[in-house]
Amino acid sequence: MKLDRRISIAPMMDWTDRHDRYFLRLIAPHVLLYTEMVTSQALIHGDVSRHLAFSEIEHPVALQLGGSDPAQLAHCAKLGESYGYDEINLNVGCPSDRVKSGHFGACLMLEPGRVADCIAAMIAAVSIPVTVKCRIGVDNEDSYEQLASFIDKIHTAGCQVFIIHARKAWLNGLSPKQNREIPPLRYDVVRQIKRDFPMLSVVINGGIKTVKEIEEHLHFVDGVMIGREAYSNPYFLAEIERSFFASEEPRSRQAVINALMPYVTEQIQQGARLSNITRHILGLFQSQKGARLWRRYLSENAHKIGAGVEVLVGAMNIINEVS
Repeated sequence: MKLDRRISIAPMMDWTDRHDRYFLRLIAPHVLLYTEMVTSQALIHGDVSRHLAFSEIEHPVALQLGGSDPAQLAHCAKLGESYGYDEINLNVGCPSDRVKSGHFGACLMLEPGRVADCIAAMIAAVSIPVTVKCRIGVDNEDSYEQLASFIDKIHTAGCQVFIIHARKAWLNGLSPKQNREIPPLRYDVVRQIKRDFPMLSVVINGGIKTVKEIEEHLHFVDGVMIGREAYSNPYFLAEIERSFFASEEPRSRQAVINALMPYVTEQIQQGARLSNITRHILGLFQSQKGARLWRRYLSENAHKIGAGVEVLVGAMNIINEVS
């Protein structure tokens, strides 16, 4: 399956779980979705199905793995392929303390040889694409020459696709949230990587919030990855669909909720809590009349014991009354 990498939604811890991906797919049929990062240890020692199960509607969807042991990552990549994922992505960009202490994420940019070994083992284990998501540098190891050397080494190991967050990561002194905001965006660095490695597919990530910005980046790189904007303002994806994919008119916000209701019923029957699903849809009516009432009604009612689709119906009634 050849994946369209023009537009993708970033893997975001605690955000892009299967409920969120199902919801986003109802808005955008074509964008490439990514899971939250799943560590190799979680898959080797935990409940594999809980971590990897997903709905067929989510395709195309990529599994992001975190780890640093080639054999373990190869095993986990095979698990991901067996579950039907369209791509396996290695996280070499997350700067959190938990990731650093577990010896994976952004700190691996300081060990390109280890990353190359991991990528080679994963590629040998599966027939689907294996990709890397990284930063432009780590701490004071942030020269362009160091980044280019890292890219070259991982490419030599077989990786053809690099998703590059256009900020460096500070492993000491900044929280993950600060790492998404304080280090300056250097789009020029990512564009230079594409110029110097034209044979690679280069996807740019970081601070991109509008269709105009996406269009500008696509003049220089192969794809754009959207992060927090896709979560806080999910209906932005409808604008992306209209602008970049020759498809039918996207569902209206109301139609998205109507399409979500059978999924909500099914998930609740399987033991899910309504609030675990509705937390992802709070931003659906951002900038629309009734948005605040929508968020408040869901926040006040979705967590109640026994809450079901009637809460969604109630929230939609509020929207209809003020429209």
